[in-house]
Amino acid sequence: MQRLIKNGEVINDSWHLLDKDATLDGLPNSDSIIVPLALWLEHSHALKARDGGLGVWLDSDEEVESIADDLSQFQVVALNFPVFSDGRNYSNARLLRDRYQYQGEVRAIGDVLRDQLFFMQRCGFDAFALRADRNADEALESLKDFSNTYQAATDQPLPLFRRRA
Repeated sequence: MQRLIKNGEVINDSWHLLDKDATLDGLPNSDSIIVPLALWLEHSHALKARDGGLGVWLDSDEEVESIADDLSQFQVVALNFPVFSDGRNYSNARLLRDRYQYQGEVRAIGDVLRDQLFFMQRCGFDAFALRADRNADEALESLKDFSNTYQAATDQPLPLFRRRA
């Protein structure tokens, strides 16, 4: 079972992330699953009828606007980082939180490294599935790397000069 950083602590992940080529064949009815966007778009009615938890994951070249009308269906929206240098999903996290007011879990998956966590959190991520070769307990400390921030972001909408007044 994969370990996950969620809301400032390391937990065991109970969600099953389906591959891009997954189908509905043999899909358990009661497990909590995170499905790729293509599977959601093709089989949303069948997936809504399941008893288990439902989440969706978007690759970095997929836009959050494609699920905007369905956000209430998902407990988790996972955003994939195929390589650590691909930052497009930072924008998707901001859109989920700021434009669409999504209150569920926004999870970073893929090539997620310790050095990114603080900045991901500022954009609205609240869960992080680190690469398998990384230690989640050590990475958790990176969320405390900076004690104060100057810029406005999802986690602190006021810039420092406005907070001082």
